[in-house]
Amino acid sequence: MACRPDPEIVLYDLACTKNVCFSPVVWRIRLLLNYKQIPYKTIFLEFPDIEPTLKALGIESQSKYTVPAIHHVPSNTYMMDSTPIAQFIESTYLDRPVPLTSELGREIETKARAVVGPTFRNSVMPREANILSPLSQEYFRRACEATLGHPLEDLLEREENSWNSLADGIRAVGELMQTNKADGPFVLGAQPSYTDFFIAGSLQSARMVDEGVFQRNIKFPGYWEIYEACLPYMDKRD
Repeated sequence: MACRPDPEIVLYDLACTKNVCFSPVVWRIRLLLNYKQIPYKTIFLEFPDIEPTLKALGIESQSKYTVPAIHHVPSNTYMMDSTPIAQFIESTYLDRPVPLTSELGREIETKARAVVGPTFRNSVMPREANILSPLSQEYFRRACEATLGHPLEDLLEREENSWNSLADGIRAVGELMQTNKADGPFVLGAQPSYTDFFIAGSLQSARMVDEGVFQRNIKFPGYWEIYEACLPYMDKRD
């Protein structure tokens, strides 16, 4: 049996009872690492352990501590947040380049966040609590409900109406995703971009939390095509 290469990246992720990645921002980095075939390993952290762990690693933050965070072993570099991590990976590993930005990609991401984002979050957030350990669940619920000003479950009261009202907007974003479908299954055509990982990562996150939320999105043209094209890069290479 061939030996697996030593990890070059240590990826800090958010723990859940399913022992899988369910964070959309961490999924973007996982997809990037898998596509570039960079060896890495994952360390899962409970919510209350994120800040003390990352502080102990010497990572500084002007706001809250969060995942993803990485340790790049060859250069002994530590960093946090998906955007600088993606930029670091892309500039350090030049093989299999992934465009991090494009005019079309920015338009898709902006419209997806504006049109689908609020309802998507309101559907996923209350269900996330169900896959957290008791320790993380208490931390997560306390933090979210302090911001919301009401129980998490209240977000689900108008869920069906919210999704129904979004049908045209979701379809319009999906049509943008298919702008270059004659050239390939990805946003820019034949090769994936970071926008594809943004889309597929969000869908995979929803799927890990609740299959129903996932199914609401992939029934529209554009979403499933990108998700399916990214499936080969969703294996657990950690």
